[in-house]
Amino acid sequence: MAISPGHGPFVRDFGNRGGKDFQKKCLAIISPVTPAKIYCCIVIIFVLIALNVVLLTNCVAVRSRKPDSHILYVPCPKGWIGFGCKCFYFSEDSKNWTFSQTFCTSCEAVLAQFETKEELNFLKSHKGPFDHWIGLSRESSHHAWKWTDNSTYNTS
Repeated sequence: MAISPGHGPFVRDFGNRGGKDFQKKCLAIISPVTPAKIYCCIVIIFVLIALNVVLLTNCVAVRSRKPDSHILYVPCPKGWIGFGCKCFYFSEDSKNWTFSQTFCTSCEAVLAQFETKEELNFLKSHKGPFDHWIGLSRESSHHAWKWTDNSTYNTS
């Protein structure tokens, strides 16, 4: 039996007693690698890979998204309200449809024409207590509704 001098770990020489079996038992007790630790490391690696895939997919999706055209805003003249790429003027004058369309033409504009549900909701939210003309008309109840640019009104 030998003991190393000084401050350090004790070393014991067992010779051939127990041999390899004893060495395996000692290593099994002090070994830092266990099946549970390996399993945990594998699970953590797979979780990190999955998170990276999700993050990269989201980054690519965000970059490839095209901006919606109704999010773009244009500057409008004083007294007009912008929504998307259009400007709207809400008059408080009580006039008929024809006079209102003539007034719009004099301002280089047309009566309101909505193309999306969002535009219609915008018009409804800004109309206030007054009723306003929009750019729809028809010759009779037997004819289709048409916008001021002669396109047919689509109810869908």
